[in-house]
Amino acid sequence: MKASDFFVLPPSLARFAPFFSADAAPWDWLKQIGSALAAAEFGPNELKIPPGVHLEGRVWIHPTVKLPPFATIIGPAYIGAKTEIRPGAYIRGNVIVGEGCVLGNSSEFKNCLLLDNVQAPHFNYVGDSILGNGAHLGAGVICSNLRLDQGKVIVRLPTGEVDTGLRKFGAILGDKAEVGCNSVLNPGTLLGPRSLIAPCTSFGGFLPANTIARARQTIATVPRRD
Repeated sequence: MKASDFFVLPPSLARFAPFFSADAAPWDWLKQIGSALAAAEFGPNELKIPPGVHLEGRVWIHPTVKLPPFATIIGPAYIGAKTEIRPGAYIRGNVIVGEGCVLGNSSEFKNCLLLDNVQAPHFNYVGDSILGNGAHLGAGVICSNLRLDQGKVIVRLPTGEVDTGLRKFGAILGDKAEVGCNSVLNPGTLLGPRSLIAPCTSFGGFLPANTIARARQTIATVPRRD
């Protein structure tokens, strides 16, 4: 299974291309985020930073980025053109964001790669994850990145299990994958391009491209007795 099965690095992030091989396993890209940021040369920020936006460490923000009245951005981090950061966003190290993304209110991002036009607009946690071009997280979606036993994350594929060697690994979302509101993606989740997770679903494993995963819910109704 290769990264090219899920997404293509867009031209907006071409400066990082030497670190993200299309032939590598997609989870291997997670190991390269810090190295890619360390090797990149950034100029000074030309965008006026609002007083309530806290910057710490090595952070580069494209001048077309829309910043909120308050947020925290801890480097190393790269924020691409025409991206919108909403109030209360918490970006905390080893984060690369492409063009036209939305990093939502009260959302947290850590050691992740967001390709172009990713939307994580409301109350999301994106840790140790890669979100493909046009991927979308509904409100409250969590990319869980640590097993309860804190062991190495195992990827479950149709061909068998693969030990990624990673203790922290959230999710890989292919281009235009969609995750419904209040869903949880368990550690090591892989969603193929244009796949869809229905709202309020806890999902782990591999979902092929153009496939929908949903959990049927039974709701009982009874009359009130007061």
